[in-house]
Parts: sequence; structure tokens; C-alpha cells
Amino acid sequence: MTAALAFLLFLLTGTLVPRNHQFRETPQGIPVYVVSNGFHTEIIVPLREPRTGQDWLLSLQDTSLSQQFTSNQYIGFGWGNEGFYRASYGGRFPGPGIILRALLPAPTLVHVSFYPGAPQPARRVISLHISEDEYRQLCAGLRSTFAAATTPPRRSTAQDVFFQGSGRYHAFHTCNDWTNRTLSSAGVRAAWKAPFAFSVLYQLRRARRLSP
Repeated sequence: MTAALAFLLFLLTGTLVPRNHQFRETPQGIPVYVVSNGFHTEIIVPLREPRTGQDWLLSLQDTSLSQQFTSNQYIGFGWGNEGFYRASYGGRFPGPGIILRALLPAPTLVHVSFYPGAPQPARRVISLHISEDEYRQLCAGLRSTFAAATTPPRRSTAQDVFFQGSGRYHAFHTCNDWTNRTLSSAGVRAAWKAPFAFSVLYQLRRARRLSP
């Protein structure tokens, strides 16, 4: 019991302690969104960003995606356990065995989703405006998430595809840790440790309140 309480305290402390505490939003900067379903977080960015020249349809190098999603405005990225993602295809919720196995080191997938416009304001949608340099670093972090030898994407729904990811998923490196680390590497305010979705959102809300 004592060990469990100490571990919980460690996780909560990691949520409250910020990385990049000096971060402030950039007026008229590039819009970036972090969205959550309460358990999982993803990063949503412009599909094409003219100031930095970032075009994600070119970066993904998949002709079928370029043809289908050329009129979309935003693209989302998530990262997670391959077995969990596979079991979730088609809106299914994985069983307890899949969830428990997700705590162990396992291969990963990158979830890519396409949006016709920016996410609508909601309690679990955080919007930030970041500088061009921060955006370039964010995009570099997102690109590094894909496996070096990328296999063809796998369809889940009409708007969702999966690519083989880099790194291993486990209990101490969760999807929310991935979101948090990706933001932190770009200089955005983030939690010291973020195993939970609320950990990521807490520090981003603090960033919004502290920005001019």
C-alpha cells in the first residue's frame, strides 16, 4: 500500500511540475490543438502551414492520402500501443486482457486523422498559438514518431489511418507521455510526467492563463 501511494504521489507531482515554464503563446502564431477523449490525447496541426512550408501530405508520401484529403485543413497525430489500436478498430473497446497487456513493452502505431476544419472549442480541446521556430520543432518531433522504414498505412475509418510507429509503449511511456514529450521538445509548456490525459491538459491550461 505504501509503495502504491508513493507511486501515485510521484505521478501527481509530475503533473504539477512544469517543463518550459517560461513558455508563452505567440500572438498571431501558428494554431496548434491538443484534444482528449478523457483517456487519450492527440496533437492537431494545420495540414499545410505556409509560413514554415510544412505540408503533411508531402511528408507522408502516400499518393492515395494526397488524393483523398487534399481539401482538408487540419491533421491529427496520436501514438500508442499497436495491439490496443488494432483491437479498437471500428469503434470497438478493447477487452481487459488487451488493456493489461498494454502495460508491457510493445510495438507502436501512429494514428493519423484528417479534419475539414479546426476543432471546435470544448472542455477537452486546448488551443495554442506557437512561434514558427516552435512549430518547426514540433513537426520534427511528430516526424520522428514514424518508424524509419514506414509500411503502407492501414485504414480504420474513412478519416483515420495508422502507420508503424517508433519506440515502445509501456506503463511508463504512455500515449499521454508521448503527447507531453512531443510538446515539451518543441518548447511548449508541459508536465514533468504525464501518464494521464489530465496531466497534459492541466499544464496547457496553465500556459493559456499565463499568456498575454
